[in-house]
Amino acid sequence: MEHLDQSCIFLEDFISNITGARQDNFRASKLQGQSMFKSAKSDAESEIYKQLDLKIDEFFELASYDWLMVEFEGQPSGYVIDLTSFLQGTFISFTNLPEKVAQTACMSACKHIAECMMNLLKDEEVKSMTEPVLQQFNRDLQECEKFAKENPVRGLDGNTFQLAFADLRQLLNLFLSWEWTSYFADYGKSHSLYVRVSPVTCIILLEKLKESDKKRNSLFMAAFKQKERDKKRLVDTVLKQLRQLVNEQSLQQFS
Repeated sequence: MEHLDQSCIFLEDFISNITGARQDNFRASKLQGQSMFKSAKSDAESEIYKQLDLKIDEFFELASYDWLMVEFEGQPSGYVIDLTSFLQGTFISFTNLPEKVAQTACMSACKHIAECMMNLLKDEEVKSMTEPVLQQFNRDLQECEKFAKENPVRGLDGNTFQLAFADLRQLLNLFLSWEWTSYFADYGKSHSLYVRVSPVTCIILLEKLKESDKKRNSLFMAAFKQKERDKKRLVDTVLKQLRQLVNEQSLQQFS
């Protein structure tokens, strides 16, 4: 399609030479021909990105997380292994495509994966989750980041594709490190390690973690030790500060 688009000017020159017609007479047909090829090319590229997203959605339909997981086993989920294997094979077959199309397809796929994973974490139907399931999510994200870093298409550094997972990476780093002091101290600053982490998303996940702790502690109330009580107080304090940030942002938007 790209070659046909580029060949229009040569075709116009050829017709002009053999007919003796002036180039001005071809202006309308030139614009129509090039426009037609550009439109067809754009539609074909968009269809590639769309079909990739649909295939990725099929893999995520197979995702089955135990949101009340007690112990993280250390291995990536099966659907993630299958997904990255599929994408590796797909992008190998993209070597005949223009570089820009292959690069855009890869970035689009990485962004869609990150979006799907984030949606799973924020799913309103999931009312509670444990820290081990966040560790599982982190392991699955590492597998996706590994795929991106291996530079699946030519012409761009693998680190470029990893940027698609930056929001999710910073979010999981925050929840696994529990560095809330750093998050609040550097909030809104460009050098923050968690500059992409929204307080609204934090509230959603903390509420889910809090709910799972509530269920566990109601079953083992006698063993509800001081450490757990301290953790509950910390979570409540963090939630209060996060809500204050959200309220401040809302006031700024309407001021």
